[in-house]
Amino acid sequence: MSHSILFQNFIKSLNNPSPNTLIMGIVNVTPDSFSDGGKFFTLESAYEHSKNLIEDGADIIDIGGESSRPGSNPIASEEELERTIPLISKIHSNFPEVIISIDTTKSQVAEQAILSGAKIINDISGLSFDKNMAKVASKYDVPLVIMHMQGKPKTMQVSPYYDNLIEDIKSFFDERIRYATQFGIKKNRIILDPGIGFGKSYEDNFKLINQLEKFNSFELPILIGPSRKSFI
Repeated sequence: MSHSILFQNFIKSLNNPSPNTLIMGIVNVTPDSFSDGGKFFTLESAYEHSKNLIEDGADIIDIGGESSRPGSNPIASEEELERTIPLISKIHSNFPEVIISIDTTKSQVAEQAILSGAKIINDISGLSFDKNMAKVASKYDVPLVIMHMQGKPKTMQVSPYYDNLIEDIKSFFDERIRYATQFGIKKNRIILDPGIGFGKSYEDNFKLINQLEKFNSFELPILIGPSRKSFI
């Protein structure tokens, strides 16, 4: 099972009598992701992988069409749409009860994914790459993952530095939450991800996991994605 997701309180609107911890299965429809780039690049292989994750007990399936590994370059919206939307539609058609998350920084991709059956927007940029992303999340009133990343995927692992790791990320979350709510996004729709492996040193990643409770002050769900990362 790829990635884990730790929820203190899951979004009630998903109609899921959830436990405190839910599992997110990751499906990278890309040729160049960190650990599985190219393994599930066709619609058939990606769907079979998704089906296996669902049968193994995944609560959420997260679909991504653009690699965010260290050093990666962005791709055009059209290409990302071609990679993700057919898969989302097929999963939703065959497993309508499964919660699908779209991992994207592009509002156009997020909107089409929602219209195709996705229920969560997972934005690794924390609403900072596309000024229209907050508008889409507000328009469709869907849960939104705000992740912390220092820099961009291309450069994020080039000597990451923090004055105070936990406090710096908390300040980022505080500012991003205020920003999101200004667009009408309900606070109880927000999920926080401290961004393990995204502009973090080897030591930073372990510190985040060991001090995850420090983010409980926001009283929001917390998502972590440590699996298959190089620090492990």
